[in-house]
Amino acid sequence: MKFLPAIVALLWALTGCNNASQSQEAIRQAVIDSVTSKVNVGAMDVDVTSISFKGSEADAVVSFRPKGAGPGSGMAWEYTLEQKSGNWIVKDRKPAGGAPHGAMPNGTAPTPGATEMPPGHPSVDPDGAKK
Repeated sequence: MKFLPAIVALLWALTGCNNASQSQEAIRQAVIDSVTSKVNVGAMDVDVTSISFKGSEADAVVSFRPKGAGPGSGMAWEYTLEQKSGNWIVKDRKPAGGAPHGAMPNGTAPTPGATEMPPGHPSVDPDGAKK
């Protein structure tokens, strides 16, 4: 019975080694590792805006914006991550809010040939040259 505390400590340590850290920074780093080969993450501010842990999975909303740009100037993605070998790995991702590229904020598709620009946008002539 002298060895029982040692065995319990060893089992606790071994099970702890398989668990990834349930922290915002661990999730942020997993997402950065996932997108580094696709985009220049060094030119962006990457922020985890929400996390929900469910056992060995996590759902997170992550915002990306140009360094120094104000909030709301970038884009947000929803990530599903899972624990593997003590690390978080991106399993799936989709645009936050479910709007694909080109969709309007209210979820409708833009009208083909529409010429209305956002407020403050410089005007553009039909062949694409700035006025």
